[in-house]
Parts: sequence; structure tokens; C-alpha cells
Amino acid sequence: MADTVDTGIVETRWWWVRHAPVTANNGRIYGQQDMPCDTDDAHAFAGLAKLLPEDAVLVTSNLMRTHQTADAIRAAGLTLPERIEIEALKEQSFGDWQGMTYEEFGFDGKLGSGARYWLAPAYQRAPNGESFTDLIARVVPAVLDLTERHAGRDIVAVTHGGTIRAALCYALNLDPESALRFSTANLSVTRLDCVDTDDGRHWRIGFANRDPRERHPERQSGRI
Repeated sequence: MADTVDTGIVETRWWWVRHAPVTANNGRIYGQQDMPCDTDDAHAFAGLAKLLPEDAVLVTSNLMRTHQTADAIRAAGLTLPERIEIEALKEQSFGDWQGMTYEEFGFDGKLGSGARYWLAPAYQRAPNGESFTDLIARVVPAVLDLTERHAGRDIVAVTHGGTIRAALCYALNLDPESALRFSTANLSVTRLDCVDTDDGRHWRIGFANRDPRERHPERQSGRI
């Protein structure tokens, strides 16, 4: 249970988990395509079961890879409730680019320009798809709504790389292009704390892109 302090401070902690790796795409851009994921990394899932909090709200997107990942975390030993499925938390739609190989798209994986951290610059909308700023515009209202509905709780959100970057962008009040520089590895954990006080709402970054295979302090305290 997250902390509700009698001084009027309410902390709602978001534990963002990126889904397990997708290997069935054969090297193709998949975006919002409903691809299964590989949940065979027992070490990583054991780490997630130890790191993530008990008695948390469970949120996923509507895509199967987040459902499979959440089920594998539960199977590794973490008690989780029934998931709350939020379509707004799904990955960015890459529209007509989905199904293309990275070679066909012309992405070589090298960093250097803004576009090299993602498939396109933050404000560029994929043909018949979305831009990263479109993704932010649908993710943030869902985050704020869930924060209000589950104030003072821990929320485990099993979602997507783009979704987690969108949440980081909002929490840190970043330019969207800068937010694309965050790494969000498969099965990594990012914790964002919403702190409501008499002075207003503040966001605190617990950690980002944490590898669950590492050793961690006790999860129950949330003070990592």
C-alpha cells in the first residue's frame, strides 16, 4: 500500500513495466499490432515479482503482450488483482509503417539525430497513424484519471516503451523530443510518484529503466 500521510500528503506510486520482448514480428515494425511476447526469461520475472509491490492496482493496455507479461509476473510469485485494461495506454500507432522491416523503413538503429531515438521526430505523424505527441495527448489523461481513482495506492502499469516515455515526458515537463531519449528496455521498471500536497501536485522520479535482474531493497517500503 502506498503512503497516505496525516499531514495531508498523498503519494500515488506508478510502477511502469515495459512488456516482454516481441520476437514474432520477424524484424518488422509492429507498433499497435497485437503481437505476442516471449515470457521465457524466468530470472527477469522472478526479479519483477520481488521488486514490484504487493497490494497494488494492476493496469495494462488492451494488447496481448501486456496481458501475457502481467500473467507471467503473477506466475513468478507476485499477488496481483484482476487487471484494469486501458486502451489509451497502448503503444503509438505507426500506421502504414507497421509491417515494414527496419531496412525498408530506412532505420539503421544509429543515434545522432532526434529521429534516431525513435522511428520519427516527436511531432511527425506516421501516415494513417500517430505522432509521439499524439501518444502523449491520449496517455496523460488516462494517467491523471487513474491517479485520482486510486489515490494513495501503488499502481503497476504493464504497458509499452512509447507509453512509458509519454508518462516521463509529462512527469518531468519535458519537450517531447527530449523525452524520446529515455531508454525503456523490455521488462524494465520505471517508477513515477505523484505527490499531492497542500501546495499542489508534484511528480518525483524514483528510477527509470531499472533492470529487474538486479538486486533491490525491500519492495514494501517503496523507498528505493
